[in-house]
Amino acid sequence: MLKSSRALASVAVIAIISSVGAPAWAETLQEALALAYRTNPSLLAQRANQRALDETIVQARAGLRPQLDITVSGEYVKSWNDVLPDTDNTGGGASIGLNQTLWSGGRIGHGITAAEADIMAGRENLRDLEQNVLAAVIQAYADVLRDSEILRIREANLSVLQRQLEEATARFEVGEITRTDVAQSEARLAQSEADLANARAQLSVSRAAYAAVVGQAPGDLAPMPVLPGVPSDFDNAVDVAMNDNPGIRSAGYSQRAAEATVAQAKAEFLPSLGINASYGGSVDALDEFVNISDNTQFRAGATLSVPLFTGGLTNSRIAQAQERANAAQINVELERRNTLQAVSSAYAQSISARATMQAGEEAVRAATVAAEGVRQEAQVGLRTTLDVLNQELELRNAQVTLASARRNEYVAQANLLSAMGRLEGQDLDPTIAPYDPAANFERVRNRGGLPWDGVLESFDRFGSPSIRPATDQPDAPIDAQLKSEVIQTAPRN
Repeated sequence: MLKSSRALASVAVIAIISSVGAPAWAETLQEALALAYRTNPSLLAQRANQRALDETIVQARAGLRPQLDITVSGEYVKSWNDVLPDTDNTGGGASIGLNQTLWSGGRIGHGITAAEADIMAGRENLRDLEQNVLAAVIQAYADVLRDSEILRIREANLSVLQRQLEEATARFEVGEITRTDVAQSEARLAQSEADLANARAQLSVSRAAYAAVVGQAPGDLAPMPVLPGVPSDFDNAVDVAMNDNPGIRSAGYSQRAAEATVAQAKAEFLPSLGINASYGGSVDALDEFVNISDNTQFRAGATLSVPLFTGGLTNSRIAQAQERANAAQINVELERRNTLQAVSSAYAQSISARATMQAGEEAVRAATVAAEGVRQEAQVGLRTTLDVLNQELELRNAQVTLASARRNEYVAQANLLSAMGRLEGQDLDPTIAPYDPAANFERVRNRGGLPWDGVLESFDRFGSPSIRPATDQPDAPIDAQLKSEVIQTAPRN
């Protein structure tokens, strides 16, 4: 445990103190995504939680199977009596019992359906977290590249301003400019040093965030590759999101589980049928326990239980389950609206960042030409020192804006894919070996199963309230007018 803590601390220290040092290794976005996919603690914990959730299907199906138990008892009785002598008695017994539910009115069957729906919802929650983690990796990767570029810009600006101050000082000494010009150069240099310190600090923050989500400090990061599957049409993006967004799908499965719980509660009004058998014996004295076979008996029978009055308990459970089902249905619409908002926001940010980037490229080109021209004009007395300093500031601001716009567009595209449900591991890198939560489910589903499980499950559902299968998705679309209004007002490429 101590070694693990020291290792994690070392990663954080490296991320902070090596922000401006020579990188130890090169790294691509695909490598960062693959490493996070395999080792991110949040993702690993959610996978473990999903495997724990898979066990609920075993617990639900256990109701189809017989319950076998052995009971061994012993007792000692001492009696006092004013007339008769005191007595000491011992006794004991042993038996084996078998109970098998044949029909529960659907309680067991609907419990199985609810467990299956909860497991499917858990898988979608796992998908959602996986996409959030990968989106965080992409953002951290883009942040490090942006801040590294901004640091390079600040360092270049500092070098230019240092030379500008040297030139201003030399010209002041020969009487070409005033002391004011020198002071202006000194002020801009001091501000540049402060900007450089801030850039270094911001890069350290971004590197630490990268180390936290990826699991190692960033090296010499390669340029960001083109994200696959980024939509160019907003209508298509919305349609895909309505079908594939994990939040919507999880809410749909949760609604199915709630409906199954309602049916399970209603089944409490129905009778239940089971069979039971026992074999055992008893002795009057514990020292004769070895002879228990001399007094044994076998019993077998069937039990039909019909609920008549529960004091309002069953009705209350039904009402409670129905309200939870109502909440689950409302939550589906809430997830649709949240998804529509997320798609709209990410799409708009992507369009805005792309326009800013295009304008930024032109601004950097023009500012570079202008800065060179102003410097040359200043040498022949056509421009002042302040003109040179202002043009350099304009150039650096344009470069910083361009670096930020590139990062913003890339992150917005990743967020758009995440809102659409298209930011999974293999979507980004086909070489990533995907984690399949269904494999563990299939492995544990029939644990402890018996040949007649399927027959009993079908029989148990006979005569009980019918519900939709657990794997069904909600078929009610989002409000058509709301969707249409959002699409009509969405920005266009």
